[in-house]
Amino acid sequence: MGNTLSTIVISVLVFGALIFIHELGHFLAAKWAGIRVNEFSLGMGPVIFQRQKGETAYSLRAFPIGGFVSMEGEDDGSNDERAFCNKSVGKRFLVISAGAMMNLLLGFLLMILLVCMGNAVGTTQISQFGEGAVSSQWLQVDDEIVSVNGHRVRTPNDISYEFMNEDDGVLDMEVIRDGEKINLSGVTFDMQDIGDGLKAIRIDFKVYGVQKTIWNVPPYAFNWSVSIMKQVWSSLIKMVTGQFTLNQLSGPVGVASTIGEAASMGLDSTILIIAFITINLGVFNLLPFPALDGGRLFFLLIEMIRRKPIKPEYEGYVNTAGLLILLGLMAMVTFNDVIKLIFR
Repeated sequence: MGNTLSTIVISVLVFGALIFIHELGHFLAAKWAGIRVNEFSLGMGPVIFQRQKGETAYSLRAFPIGGFVSMEGEDDGSNDERAFCNKSVGKRFLVISAGAMMNLLLGFLLMILLVCMGNAVGTTQISQFGEGAVSSQWLQVDDEIVSVNGHRVRTPNDISYEFMNEDDGVLDMEVIRDGEKINLSGVTFDMQDIGDGLKAIRIDFKVYGVQKTIWNVPPYAFNWSVSIMKQVWSSLIKMVTGQFTLNQLSGPVGVASTIGEAASMGLDSTILIIAFITINLGVFNLLPFPALDGGRLFFLLIEMIRRKPIKPEYEGYVNTAGLLILLGLMAMVTFNDVIKLIFR
């Protein structure tokens, strides 16, 4: 019971913080653009607490499942010159994209913190092989891995991700050896069971770490963040193309369980999962799907091309349909999360 309660508390705090950061991005961008903000709300549903400061009401609502920034003229017309609808397309584009950008920025900052907490900055240069390593027939100590199956790698996380996408243990790799680029075909690794009938490559080598400096920590954190973004995009593509099933998706309940498990493993694991979630939120919100920020950005791009806006009622119909689809998907995924928790 104690572990469950702590998981719930930690998850609510994490979700609340990430939602706050997202909405703060919209809010600050709106203020910068001179848009009238009527309400800044953390949470949804009935108001628990509200305070009016100037033209904006700051609210805390009952259900910690979202938040919003209510701008004048955001969803309908307004004669107010400071209304969202009366600002330039460029300013509206900035305001809508600012929430996701704040999530991505937070992920990058958390990655910097995580790298600073580590002993060294990872490289892609092989330092040693494990006992019984199969790949040593092709690879050598001091090889710097440049690409795996044609995909550029810059961090150990890139290597792990490219290996994770293979199911036969055979890869094509490009390395720098003695100052020369060498292409290695058919580099073979052992496969190991990871549960649920799935197998994964056993990485049988380690890479060098270099001393942390003010010059190498930010670029490494940035590359690590980009690596996670690529993982998110790849996962979304697999979901759309049917390579992921509903059972492999996680909603708020599943994510909360993951946060709880990470918290029990230590601060660095907790920071990593939070960074992954906030980057995930940033990327997901930029998808050109109705009801998401990316869907609204798509309508703004159409307006730029047509040089006139889509009728608000049409955009409203599309966003409502998109919202219903998202809520339905969330309900199914949440139900699946609960079932997995009960029978695991």
